[in-house]
Amino acid sequence: MSESQGIWLTQEAYDRLAAELEHRKGAGRKEVAHKISEARAEGDLKENGGYHAAREEQGKNEARIVRLEELLATATVDEEREASGVVEAGTVVTITLNGNEQKFLLGSQEVAEDQDELAVFSPESPLGKAILGLEIGSESSYTAPNGKTFAVKVLNVETFVG
Repeated sequence: MSESQGIWLTQEAYDRLAAELEHRKGAGRKEVAHKISEARAEGDLKENGGYHAAREEQGKNEARIVRLEELLATATVDEEREASGVVEAGTVVTITLNGNEQKFLLGSQEVAEDQDELAVFSPESPLGKAILGLEIGSESSYTAPNGKTFAVKVLNVETFVG
């Protein structure tokens, strides 16, 4: 899966993100605009901390809107992937990485929002690219952003239940 194909999302995650986008574009924008208006009415904008904080909040809201629109427009929406022993986006993978066992979701943080204890790696990350398509028992290696090469072995592939 390339970034141009978008990330894998469950229907539940897609619906949650679509609702967040709708809120941010509607009520969220109105709330921020109201805060800016109230702070502007306080006077001198150069030394008005409330005004600057509200403008920063507006920038973060607009950036999140852009991210959500892009994500939803390019997402691949599918139900939980039934694990078949092959590493795919949307599966929980257990690996050994230089001898240390790790378990994570290969997918998007947006899907695993309520799964605080489960780490998430993107299929587009160096590790994700190295293991995508491998079967249980397969070994590979990848080069981390710091230039070091790491050995990786797939121990298990499970169905993600979000």
